[in-house]
Amino acid sequence: MSADPHRIAILVYDGVKLLDVAGPADVFGEANRLGADYRISLLSTTGTEVASSVGVRTAVDGSPTTEPDPDTFLVPGGNIYPTTPVPRELIEAARGLAVRSGRVASICSGAFVLAATGLLDGKRATTHWKIADRLAARHPEIRVEPDAIYVRDGTTYTSAGVTAGIDLALALVEEDHGPDLSREVARALVVYLQRAGGQSQFSAPLQTPPPRSPALRTVVDLVTTDPTAGHSVAELAAHLNVSPRHLTRLFHEELSTTPARYVESIRFDIAKSLLDQGHSATQAALLAGFPGYESLRRVFARELSISPAAYQRRFSTARRGGQRRRADEPPDGPSVQ
Repeated sequence: MSADPHRIAILVYDGVKLLDVAGPADVFGEANRLGADYRISLLSTTGTEVASSVGVRTAVDGSPTTEPDPDTFLVPGGNIYPTTPVPRELIEAARGLAVRSGRVASICSGAFVLAATGLLDGKRATTHWKIADRLAARHPEIRVEPDAIYVRDGTTYTSAGVTAGIDLALALVEEDHGPDLSREVARALVVYLQRAGGQSQFSAPLQTPPPRSPALRTVVDLVTTDPTAGHSVAELAAHLNVSPRHLTRLFHEELSTTPARYVESIRFDIAKSLLDQGHSATQAALLAGFPGYESLRRVFARELSISPAAYQRRFSTARRGGQRRRADEPPDGPSVQ
């Protein structure tokens, strides 16, 4: 380990989300307890305290002009800048710290601040799944990866929503000090060193985009009303009084997918909702129109990189110990990571 401390500058502002700041800071603080030497400084554009998104006042150590060159520069997120322009003073402060830093990282919507500086142009990046499309629309020069927990592109890092800042901080600790120390930090904080799957598993059920065409909206209504029916291309086309070829063309032109894949995506959303409600994985598969558990498991593996049972354990209950596996529910089987 280097004899010099590793300086971390975190740029905060009015409306910053506390967990975006405290989560990574606690990772670095725990690493210090285990032998690292991180020096964390909270900075604001003016060097004065800020009000977090929950109203808690947060003291700072200074401004970017008073801070020595940081080794790592972090920009936490908040709810304001996905919907409003980033102010010039915050852009200039972020740009100034970034060019003086060895590596730059954002947590959640902090990516909007980095993007406003131009630092993410031509790079891969991510943010919270709910606002990834806004980041891509506002900054088309960025290659947004909406499912990633965090993304590294050179010395620039971006992470998904809120607690993903902890995942990112653990990755930075591992980069600095190796996997053994980062693993001990994760154990001490009772978090995963590397969680399975992408952030799609955290998105709300029934996220399939609604089509604009009345004919395709009718397809959605048919499948959601009775997901266990056949819903083949021929059956759907007959119901709409169009040819299967014409229906396939509609799906391709508007949604860039096939009727079969779209029907499967609706059933997948329904199955996620059923799992959230407490149904077993086998029940959810059958009620959502899948032939059985194995078919649903393959879709979960492809879309979320986890099994239906693992998804349900994470999201169906907050009670201590979760739910026991039911007799008709298969075990997870081999990992799909």
